[in-house]
Amino acid sequence: MKVLVINCGSSSLKFQLINAEDEVLIAKGLCDRIGIEGSQISFKVIGHDKITRETPMPDHKTAIDLVLQVLVDPEYNVLHSLNEIGAVGHRIVHGGENFKKSVIIDESVIKAIEEVSDLAPLHNPANLMGVRICQELMPGIPMVAVFDTAFHQTMPEEAYLYGLPYEFYAKYKIRRYGFHGTSHAYVSRRCAEIMGKKYEESKIIVCHLGNGASISAVKNGKCMDTSMGLTPLEGLIMGTRCGSIDPSVIELIEQKTQMSTKEVMMILNKKSGVYGLSDDISSDFRDLEDKYFLNVPGAVRAIDIFSYQVLKYIGAYVAVMDGVDAICFTAGVGENSPLIRKLVLDRLGYLGIHVDEEANEVHGKEKMISTPDSVVKAYAIPTNEELTIARDTYALCKNM
Repeated sequence: MKVLVINCGSSSLKFQLINAEDEVLIAKGLCDRIGIEGSQISFKVIGHDKITRETPMPDHKTAIDLVLQVLVDPEYNVLHSLNEIGAVGHRIVHGGENFKKSVIIDESVIKAIEEVSDLAPLHNPANLMGVRICQELMPGIPMVAVFDTAFHQTMPEEAYLYGLPYEFYAKYKIRRYGFHGTSHAYVSRRCAEIMGKKYEESKIIVCHLGNGASISAVKNGKCMDTSMGLTPLEGLIMGTRCGSIDPSVIELIEQKTQMSTKEVMMILNKKSGVYGLSDDISSDFRDLEDKYFLNVPGAVRAIDIFSYQVLKYIGAYVAVMDGVDAICFTAGVGENSPLIRKLVLDRLGYLGIHVDEEANEVHGKEKMISTPDSVVKAYAIPTNEELTIARDTYALCKNM
């Protein structure tokens, strides 16, 4: 079965076509700047050169229609017709407590996703837009929702409840949900495979480090805790997000600057994190690393604080799981930054971890980056969220 994976954002659309039976990637691409001047599609059929062309995409329907046209274009020889697509898997950021696993989409599922969209106002509406458009353009093809939050629904109450009056949870479901679930699920399972351990008998910490960043404690194949919370703002400092702070900071900023709550929240989401700590040098870790090695104070400050926070969460999650077998680094920074991996791992000697300096130079490939004699292993493992979505979609639809 060929599965089309759709990740629909507010102004972009990522897609992959995967043969779900043998998990081979057939084609992938990106529609960028949807609804903005200069929109373009980048498209790659595996085994051929990447194609990029600028074309007007005033809305998401135009973008998805363009993707489908490209997939059946005889010039690229990907599909003879859309009927070859067995199912479509959609990334949905927030499923609240309603969804503990992926589900086939019907109207009741759409309604339930809409009911929690206030928890992810920038993401869920865009995700649902992609669902609606695909339903219209591909009638009869089953659609599956795969949730960023689902993997973390195994957290115990002691991990997901905040120290608020319980009625806020009972009435409004205010709690920690966690995100990047498809990434944490894929990397933790892949790590167990690499180690030759049963997933159900493993203790793994996954560090998903990118412009958005989160860490999870995965014990015996289940998430026990994760750093992001009600929204993706909690936890580690990130590219432009502040991460966890004293809530009174918001009130103080409002008093000192006369800003509205909305304006302060914009700063916490868009102007903070390593961008703010670096004194506006950049939110891109590559830029910060370049300046880190030149000893530029803002870049040194931002990277040191970021790596320190990663270290703190790892320490906490070792305690949560009463030990750890492996620590994994994934996503854009985790997969490609020897510097940040080393800054973290060098302070975990008490766990019996020793960095293999040569192996740690890896970029974007699977590699054990600790020495063979390390008690706890460390790995760089590229994430594959799209494959996780395709796997869940195939499992739900293969017998339909």
